[in-house]
Amino acid sequence: MIRSLWTGTTGMNAQQLNLDVIANNLANVSTSGFKKSRADFQDLMYQIMRVPGSQTSVDTESPTGIQVGLGVRPAAVQKIFTQGDLINTGNELDVAIEGHGFYQVDLPNGETAYTRAGSFKLDSDGRMTTSDGYPLTPGITVPDGSRQITISETGVVSALVGDDTESTEFGQFETVTFTNNGGLIAVGRNLFRETDASGDAQAGTPGEDGYGLLLQSFLEGSNVNIVEEMATMITTQRAYEINSKTISTSDEMMQTTNNLV
Repeated sequence: MIRSLWTGTTGMNAQQLNLDVIANNLANVSTSGFKKSRADFQDLMYQIMRVPGSQTSVDTESPTGIQVGLGVRPAAVQKIFTQGDLINTGNELDVAIEGHGFYQVDLPNGETAYTRAGSFKLDSDGRMTTSDGYPLTPGITVPDGSRQITISETGVVSALVGDDTESTEFGQFETVTFTNNGGLIAVGRNLFRETDASGDAQAGTPGEDGYGLLLQSFLEGSNVNIVEEMATMITTQRAYEINSKTISTSDEMMQTTNNLV
């Protein structure tokens, strides 16, 4: 009875973590550039009461043995980097990546972070920054008096300055890719940081060598599928309930055994 009590407990803990992941996905259903997460689980060790293939008589052996599982544990919570929907905003400083790649931004501590959220702004110096004021890398500065800012599919930034009738180039977007996107650490604010698991950032020009194209006046929406998350949440709730029922049933069986004494 004790074994089933603890096995049911591991199941309830696992489903609670699963629900936490689902809740975070649903909370960010409207977050630009957000990538949903998925919890992966593994079964725990087994108590071997009879080894498969062990002799049951002189001429026979056990074909399956007796192996009793001891529950479940979380193995990973993985980010899923599928493309989100592209939303036309009409804002000339909104830029979406269609395909692979991340923007680079400088953090106040001097480190570099990476993002898929392309809702850029201009600060008081004319630098293109994130909503938190973190400047792009390499830096792009738009002079005062600029109008009709244009960002090409390959990342070239140009605009008309003053009374000019011909546009002037001010900078070039550079995006990066990683060997393993799932190895990136999500640090909030739509930002990721590289790790040993992700591999080093590999910079390139949008539209070349497998790097995604840029779409001006578009934002990449969250890749969370509400219907899918709701279905998973219902399944998780039922799994949590059935694991709690396992604990309750084990308790009742122990109570019955105690009443025999």
